[in-house]
Amino acid sequence: MPGKLKVKIVAGRHLPVMDRASDLTDAFVEVKFGNTTFKTDVYLKSLNPQWNSEWFKFEVDDEDLQDEPLQITVLDHDTYSANDAIGKVYIDIDPLLYSEAATVISGWFPIYDTIHGIRGEINVVVKVDLFNDLNRFRQSSCGVKFFCTTSIPKSYRAVVIHGFVEELVVNEDPEYQWIDRIRTPRASNEARQRLISLMSGELQRKIGLKVLEMRGNAVVGYLQCFDLEGESGLVVRAIGTACTLDKLSSPAAFLPACNSPSKEMKESPLVHPPSHGCRSTHNSPIHTATGSRLTQNFSVSVPTLIYTGMGSGSAGKEGGPFKALLRQQTQSALEQREFPFLTLTAFPPGLLVHVGGVVSARSVKLLDRIHNPDEPETRDAWWAEIRQEIKSHAKALGCHAVVGYSESTSICEEVCILSASGTAAVLNPRFLQEGTVEGCLEQRIEENLPVGCGFCHIPYDELNMPFPAHLTYCYNCRKQKVPDVLFTTIDLPTDAVVVGKGCLIQARLCRLKKKAQAEANATAISNLLPFMEYEVHTQLMNKLKLKGMNALFGLRIQITVGENMLMGLASATGVYLAALPTPGGIQIAGKTPNDGSYEQHISHMQKKINDTIAKNKELYEINPPEVSEEMIGSPIPEPRQRSRLLRSQSESSDEVTELDLSHGKKDAFVLEIDDTDAMEDVHSLLTDVPPPSGFYSCNTEIMPGINNWTSEIQMFTSVRVVRLSSLNLTNQALNKNFNGLCENLLKSLYFKLRSMAPCCLCHVNFTVSLPEDELIQVTVTAVAITFDKHQALQTTKPHVEKSQQRASADNEELLQFPLELCSDPLPSHPFPAAKAVTVEKASPMGDGNFRNRSAPPCASPTVGVVKMTPLSFIPGAKITKYLGIINMFFIRETTSLREEGGVSGFLHAFIAEVFAMVRAHVAALGGNAVVSYIMKQCVFMENPSKNQAQCLINVSGDAVVFVRDSDLEVISSQQPATNCQPSCTGEVTT
Repeated sequence: MPGKLKVKIVAGRHLPVMDRASDLTDAFVEVKFGNTTFKTDVYLKSLNPQWNSEWFKFEVDDEDLQDEPLQITVLDHDTYSANDAIGKVYIDIDPLLYSEAATVISGWFPIYDTIHGIRGEINVVVKVDLFNDLNRFRQSSCGVKFFCTTSIPKSYRAVVIHGFVEELVVNEDPEYQWIDRIRTPRASNEARQRLISLMSGELQRKIGLKVLEMRGNAVVGYLQCFDLEGESGLVVRAIGTACTLDKLSSPAAFLPACNSPSKEMKESPLVHPPSHGCRSTHNSPIHTATGSRLTQNFSVSVPTLIYTGMGSGSAGKEGGPFKALLRQQTQSALEQREFPFLTLTAFPPGLLVHVGGVVSARSVKLLDRIHNPDEPETRDAWWAEIRQEIKSHAKALGCHAVVGYSESTSICEEVCILSASGTAAVLNPRFLQEGTVEGCLEQRIEENLPVGCGFCHIPYDELNMPFPAHLTYCYNCRKQKVPDVLFTTIDLPTDAVVVGKGCLIQARLCRLKKKAQAEANATAISNLLPFMEYEVHTQLMNKLKLKGMNALFGLRIQITVGENMLMGLASATGVYLAALPTPGGIQIAGKTPNDGSYEQHISHMQKKINDTIAKNKELYEINPPEVSEEMIGSPIPEPRQRSRLLRSQSESSDEVTELDLSHGKKDAFVLEIDDTDAMEDVHSLLTDVPPPSGFYSCNTEIMPGINNWTSEIQMFTSVRVVRLSSLNLTNQALNKNFNGLCENLLKSLYFKLRSMAPCCLCHVNFTVSLPEDELIQVTVTAVAITFDKHQALQTTKPHVEKSQQRASADNEELLQFPLELCSDPLPSHPFPAAKAVTVEKASPMGDGNFRNRSAPPCASPTVGVVKMTPLSFIPGAKITKYLGIINMFFIRETTSLREEGGVSGFLHAFIAEVFAMVRAHVAALGGNAVVSYIMKQCVFMENPSKNQAQCLINVSGDAVVFVRDSDLEVISSQQPATNCQPSCTGEVTT
């Protein structure tokens, strides 16, 4: 046998009372793996049983170790009736299958029941003994590491980045099977959780096999999603970037890092491929073993290509031949391999050469019931069409790769919207494949690539542009052409030259649609999508100009479909890139007949916009140096000639003269007001209230312009569910109230985190969904990081530590309180009621300590509550070990919604339990933190008339071991074994 799994049940504690006569429990445990089940003895009349069982041994294939979860079921023994279920624990064995992973899983796991929640804890020890298996026909992928982080993991270096890997598996949803009509809700929920665990393990194993075929050993940027298609079935899909990683083992790799995450990220995690070594095989088109067939062949694709800010143009006087040769070598090198789609958003130095801009595509599909899960062609073909469209858009921009790539779906009844987006880019081919560029040529190319602005240069020929654009010479190097605006889905490159600070920019949009069925519904949705995309992009452009900035990073656009409406939410981080031209203002132009009062109103609005731009520039410290016309490299073509290049030949010369763009001046962005909707759009520009003093926000990992971070972080999750009224709604009313809903949610977060100021909300991730008719759900996760605004931390350290501890206590009390204390009451219509929950430090377990087996000998033997953060790093600390990914799916159902505190209390308790279970699994692996944490799904359904509710949550992240910089300093300055003393960092855990 390739593997032996050994399990020992030690004890339980805080079990619920199952025998009302004695107020005690007769508990025993069933341990199941695959088709084999073991049972412990019954421990009579105790709420804290001590089983101390023998070792239960399972002899299984390593393929089963990857697919199957270990199921531990705790039951109450009844002599004359069926045994009562207390709860279950699912343990993923995959983290034990790596060569450098932990050898044992040991700790206290919360016992979870889908009806009652957490019902005590159980102490389990799990070990795996693997045998060498050199069979080249094996179906397991043991040894391939998975990382949720979208950058090269800390403490690793990339040897080769092989390319894109994807897979999906399909099955019938147990919730919609015929047997579900006669079984209990608990049995139905458990069947669903078990099936999803099986599908998740199978999917991860198949992704690992593809990585092994490509001669890789890791998947970075691993994103796994669940598509709940109702009666059509259940789809689990995943994408990632296959890499070959090497572990950094030199002592310098674990030296204390600066508190600035941006400085830490500048360390090069990339190793150039050697002349002899790994060979990258071609990633051929892949088909899964499962799928579905569609009875109605209906598909409408909505392509979107944002042409604002496309990457690098014609070669200048210096470096032109080398850049042309680089493009030629890149194209020829990649003709022989798959078009690279990379899920990475942060890159090692030298990999990202040019950025083209955002490319995206959407497709509307009709779902039908899965008749044969073994036919994979349908869903695979859907995503293949989307990726082919993205590929064609990127090629049109002169790019050969897509980075920051992501895929998502939105499902309502039988209609599904498939969305994919990324950033077209030119990558240095020597990091993707061995031997594509000669060494001497590489050096000459690198010498001629400017630092800090090269990624902004356009990658296409400006004389053959596929779109109209305003190009100028780079304000940094003054050699190459750059666009006036740049949109990307990636993080800000570490070497980018930025003026001032960044900020969170959001575009929000609602559109009503008529209720329809099947093909008519899909047609109506597909007709609305292009207009929604256009309006969302227009909002982003207007708000970017209003902030006085010229680039967006981390752009994420969601289009959510409901029964009677579509909602769009776009989030990005706006910055001012020094390489791009200074953005002009916003000018309002009216087309209505001359009217004194109307013109006065227009002038008043214009003044407010100008004042807002001036205030934003002062707030975000945007003071770019003035650049004279003589300092800008080569001369720019005459205005008339350049305008003719950008406009169609059918337009008159008068029009061209009217819209000529004069060189050296700041061109205004004109908003024409010709109807009521246009006026509403202008008003919406001025409704975005800036954050309170001392607060900043962004949806990327790093806030541009802030470097002096402290080690205090606070992660939070907030969910707000709103029920629509039955009044006749309009698009304007929906937009106004949707804006108010998101703004009030941000205000409440600022209020609850007020004691942490000055701080920055990083990695702000908004998700909007329409789970049912008349329900709107907004979920936001983020992390608040404090920074030392006046560099006073060194002189007042004791006082700061005490104030931080007091702030932590205040924050915990505030964040556990479910009411929205600061948000203004919502209007009586169309949103009559809003319910929110904001959760952090939500571990209901009394004992949060665990044995840290992986910590260095000088570290403290016990660690507090496991840290959780959506960032890929921990400020003021060094990640020393990755223990594997945490990918968990939970279902919670209640038939006593009002008794549990309504929607707010129910969601608050459920998310708190999710946090507790994630922390327990990480602690059992020997970790002390979860990085790259994300709540990928939070689906809430409510039936107020029956007092029922159900919620499904899917979370993931990387379990890690980290060491504080202060501990590393102690270790490096003292003798390792004898003089080491346990240190206490005084940190605020989350």
